[in-house]
Amino acid sequence: MKYTELAKKILEQVGGEKNVSNLSHCVTRLRFNLRNDSLADIEKIKQLDGVVGCVQKGGQTQVIVGPHVKDVFDEVNKLGNMTSDEKPEKDDKNAFAKLLDVIAAIFIPIVGALAGSGMVKAILALSTNFGWMSTESQTYYILNLMGDAVFYFLPFLIATTAAKKFNTSPLLALVFAGILLHPDLTALRTEGMEAAFLGIPIKLAVYSSSVIPIILIVLLQSYVERFMQKITPNVVKIFVVPMIVILVVGPIGLIVLGPIGAVIGEYLAQGFTFLDERASWLVPFLVATFAPFLVMTGMHYSLGAVQATQRAAVGYGSILTPATLSYNMAQGGAVIAFAVRTKNKKLKTLATSTGLSCFMGVTEPALYGITLQHKRTLAATMIGAGVAGLYAGITGIKTYSAGTSNIFSLPIYMGGETMWNFYNAVITLIIAIIVGFIASLILFKEDSQKAKQDGDDQVKKADEKPSVTINDKMNQRTVVFSPLNGSVIQLSDVNDDAFATEAMGKGIAILPTEGKVVAPFDGEVAMVFKTKHAIGLVSEDGLEILIHVGIDTVKLDGQFYTAFVKEGDQVKKGETLLTFEADKIAKAGYELTTPIIVTNTGQYLDVVEGQTNEATNDTVILTAVK
Repeated sequence: MKYTELAKKILEQVGGEKNVSNLSHCVTRLRFNLRNDSLADIEKIKQLDGVVGCVQKGGQTQVIVGPHVKDVFDEVNKLGNMTSDEKPEKDDKNAFAKLLDVIAAIFIPIVGALAGSGMVKAILALSTNFGWMSTESQTYYILNLMGDAVFYFLPFLIATTAAKKFNTSPLLALVFAGILLHPDLTALRTEGMEAAFLGIPIKLAVYSSSVIPIILIVLLQSYVERFMQKITPNVVKIFVVPMIVILVVGPIGLIVLGPIGAVIGEYLAQGFTFLDERASWLVPFLVATFAPFLVMTGMHYSLGAVQATQRAAVGYGSILTPATLSYNMAQGGAVIAFAVRTKNKKLKTLATSTGLSCFMGVTEPALYGITLQHKRTLAATMIGAGVAGLYAGITGIKTYSAGTSNIFSLPIYMGGETMWNFYNAVITLIIAIIVGFIASLILFKEDSQKAKQDGDDQVKKADEKPSVTINDKMNQRTVVFSPLNGSVIQLSDVNDDAFATEAMGKGIAILPTEGKVVAPFDGEVAMVFKTKHAIGLVSEDGLEILIHVGIDTVKLDGQFYTAFVKEGDQVKKGETLLTFEADKIAKAGYELTTPIIVTNTGQYLDVVEGQTNEATNDTVILTAVK
């Protein structure tokens, strides 16, 4: 293969030398940092002879060329100076999509806590509506407190994950969350008092359950802290840096960043009041459609205050609750449809539980766990909520008492001269669920769906008898034992397209429970990558496998890995190949999921996965049939 010609074609399709700010490579891929990602023609790169696949991930355009990657890298690098440490220029296209991705990434670690608390609230809603528990009982009081805690103190959780995302001190981030929720600040607001800092007035907003204020504050903290770390002498860094960060970021957070959601919410509330007076049908439609973002920013609290004022003045509410009924039910329907369609077992379980909690009036687990991470589900939610909200607005449904928006709170719509207000509320609920569900079914797309189906087909093939007679020479089988102890993961569920789509070959993945990799068969070490995170082996009968410990762990540059073998070594099954410090790798922000890939899959009739959920070093995880 002429690597020079391939290198020229790859460089041309990524936008040329001037578009490359940095070039590196790992065990199978060229990793381009591009100044403008949109100049890279991914589809044309995939079609080049000698390229296995191409993905854009982690801020890089990754061209998968397989075991010849070093040769291609050398040829590409000869065409220009592309291995500098220069950072790629920021590309501000798709800012809205990037914002959603950042928020979703921040919420991934706390989805379990949100989902669990949401189900506690759902159980309470069921218990009280069916009369199994009194809202006046101490048991209800304690359970309600337990269910509310994660939502009330959400800024603390967000501070921790945002600090990790923005690479800043999590402990300082927690300080700022504590400032927002400090009892003294809350007392000033509840008592209607004013606050000021150096004569500058502070808007006393509601920060419990809020998201955007603490994210903005931690983002500012990351810049201030990095600047102070650079200019502060080492001898006084330990106290000067946090002191200056608190003194600078704290006031800006309270005066500017924190109140942004509340201020915008107040103006939004005034606007909705104006619309309600002149086009009342429009308000539920708009609030329902954009409810995900109102909840995300905390702006819905301002609308709730407006509706409370409205109810006190005229005896009913129409600004917020009809819209949140539409939104809650639509999101429940959309997320349940997601659970029906997805092949990912973990996401299916999460979507089912959080979708059901939406019907109980608790939407945050679904919003942050599923909806914001899957934009098609977000679109389906907005469509279902918008259609239902439009019906609620046209029919003019009203709430005659305070209550949450769940399937058991429909009695709050009973009032007026007839029962039609109640009936229309029921119809609104049904429309929201059905439209949200159907829209989600139609819009659903799962990139790894085909790979998942292929994996299922492989299992089926293992159980089928061959329809033709195969001679002894052809009927060769090579078994691969698990090189790690841990949980078995389908390759299609690996968070890396190059592995999940089987671009590198068929295989399986292991989520390890200990930091040791052993030889899965007798054979020879074909390659030990210089960063020690990946090892290639060849069995005695020619099966080639790649063991890739972690996702994107090439960026660790060998840190936390120790190799015990080198290229050309003969190994026996069970012999230790390498060890790794799992806790430190995870703490550094990397997934430990380890793909085990048969890189010469094309030379085999089939590669069949073992049918087990847990693996030890004596478990057969793959069988290659020739």
